[in-house]
Amino acid sequence: MPKALPVIDMSAPVCCAPVAAGPMSDNHALEVALRLKALADPARVKIMSYLLSSAAGEENSRDLATTLGLTESTVSHHLTQLRNAGLVESERRGMNVFHTAHRDALVALCVVLDPNCCT
Repeated sequence: MPKALPVIDMSAPVCCAPVAAGPMSDNHALEVALRLKALADPARVKIMSYLLSSAAGEENSRDLATTLGLTESTVSHHLTQLRNAGLVESERRGMNVFHTAHRDALVALCVVLDPNCCT
């Protein structure tokens, strides 16, 4: 039977000392690793790229699927992974769901990886 990962709150941006500050605790290392794992897929990187560069600042699932050449169910799966990692926020409006990149979470992740990257 596979070992279950501990449950952590992924809705807030990652918050811990930078990787280079010294050995990380197991919990902090897990928080960083789970967010990086969510980005470790080319389709998810493309989704994040599209959301971050969108003129409207948000996109619905159908438009993302069409633009990226993926099925809506595939995009939905990837968005769920990104949302669970706290990297994307979604809001239902009628029959559509609009998605935005959670920029604060991305900045926090960048700072944990390299505190000089965003200065």
